[in-house]
Amino acid sequence: MWRSFTSLAFLLSLTACVQLPPSPADIEAKRFQPVPDKAVIYIVRRPVDSDEAGPLMLDDRLSITTLRGTYHRWEVEPGPHKIEGVGASSIRVMLNAEPGRIYYFMHTVFGTMRMGTTMSSLQPIDEAQGRALVMQSQLFP
Repeated sequence: MWRSFTSLAFLLSLTACVQLPPSPADIEAKRFQPVPDKAVIYIVRRPVDSDEAGPLMLDDRLSITTLRGTYHRWEVEPGPHKIEGVGASSIRVMLNAEPGRIYYFMHTVFGTMRMGTTMSSLQPIDEAQGRALVMQSQLFP
């Protein structure tokens, strides 16, 4: 009995590591194409980040949740935009987006399942680092 349970646990742990194939939207987003009349904003979480979810809001109306190893791609109108944390996070970043430009931000969340989110940060990163992190991550719906 114990041997069956151990074998089953091992098989389940292997299947938990299987990564799903990329979606068509993920493949398209990883082409890093600018949009001539809009700005593009990538928000990315490192694969080695906390397990806690990180809610963010764009301009007080569009909200997303980031998870470890995921990213979001926003296409926005040119002009001023505010990205801020929701809940325990006090993040606030102002961006004056220019048409045809791509911006990359790394979202880091600190916390545990017991304590929840204790702190988070959102920092601009350069294009090379942004692309590398996005390529390691999956688009989160």
